[in-house]
Amino acid sequence: MILADKIIELRKRSGWSQEELAEKLNVSRQSISKWEGAQAVPDMSRIVAMSQIFGVSTDLLLKDELDLTEGPLEAEDPGYTPARVVTMEEASSFLEHKNYSSGRVALGVFLCILSPVLLIVLTGAQELGQISLTEHQALGLGLTVLITLIGIAVAFFVTTGIKHSRFEYIEEEQIETAYGVSGLAKERRERYSAEHSRLLTWGIVLCVVAVVPIFLSILFFGEDSIYQVFSVGIMLMLIAAGVMMIVRTSIIWGGYKALLEEGDYSRTEKAESKRIAPIASIYWLAVTAGFLAWSFIADAWDRSWIVWPIAGVSFGIIMGIARMLRNKG
Repeated sequence: MILADKIIELRKRSGWSQEELAEKLNVSRQSISKWEGAQAVPDMSRIVAMSQIFGVSTDLLLKDELDLTEGPLEAEDPGYTPARVVTMEEASSFLEHKNYSSGRVALGVFLCILSPVLLIVLTGAQELGQISLTEHQALGLGLTVLITLIGIAVAFFVTTGIKHSRFEYIEEEQIETAYGVSGLAKERRERYSAEHSRLLTWGIVLCVVAVVPIFLSILFFGEDSIYQVFSVGIMLMLIAAGVMMIVRTSIIWGGYKALLEEGDYSRTEKAESKRIAPIASIYWLAVTAGFLAWSFIADAWDRSWIVWPIAGVSFGIIMGIARMLRNKG
C-alpha cells in the first residue's frame, strides 16, 4: 500500500477533509491533494507530523509492504467498522446515475413549483372578469393541472429514489475507494466545475430577479390588475427554472463530493446526519403540511410559495442548533 493511499485512508478514518488535514499540518489543501494523488511526496517533517496526529509509526507510513489493516487505529477504536470498498466500476456507475437522476429530480422540483401557475392565473382572471369561466370551473381546471403536475413529479421522485437505493451506502456509510477512483472523481469534477458555476450562478440570478415582474406590473398598471395576476405566474416560472438549475448541478456536484468524502459527506458529517435525520424528516413534513394547509384553506397560492425559501433558511439554523445541543450532551 503506497503512501498516497495510506494518507487518504488515515484521513478518512479520522473523519477529516483535505482542508482540515492541511490546517493541522500547516500546509495548503493543494499539497494534501498532490500527496493523495501520488503527484508529490511530503518531506520528512510532514511525515513525522502525520505519524503523530494519526497515531501511527513513520515506518507504517513509509514502507509500502506494511498495510494499515493492522494499524493502531483499528485496534484502539472498539467502534471501528471496516469501510465498504467502492470499485472503479461502481464509482463510474454512481456518477452516471447522479447525472441521470439530477435531471429527473430537478424536473420534478420544476413541476412542483410550476403546478399552481394555471390555478393562480385562472382564478385571478375569473375574479377580475377577464374570462368567461365560472369560479368553480376556474378552480376545478386549475386544481386538475396542479394535481397532475405534482403526480408526475412524485413519480419522478419515487422512480429515481428506487434506482438510487443501490448507491445509498456511498453517501451514508464509511467508504474506501479503490485505486484510481479518487483521481477519476477529481478529474471529472474539475471538468464539470465551470458548468457547475454557470448553472449555480444563473439559478440564483433567476430566483433573485423573479420578483421583478410583480414590481413592474404594480408600477405600470397598479394593483389588482390582470397584469399582476400574470406577473405572479411569470415569477413562479422564473423561480422554477432557477431552482431546477440549482438542484440539477447540486446533485451532480454532490456525487463528486460523496466519492471523495468531502464536505457534507465526510465521515464526521455522515455520522452526524444519521443522528439528526429524524429531526429533518419531521421538520420537512411539518413545512409541507403547513404549505398545503395555508394554500388550500386560505386560497393563498399566489403568496404561499414564500414558505419554501423561509423554510430553507430556517432549516440550516435549526440543524445547527440541533448539532450544538447534541455536542454539548
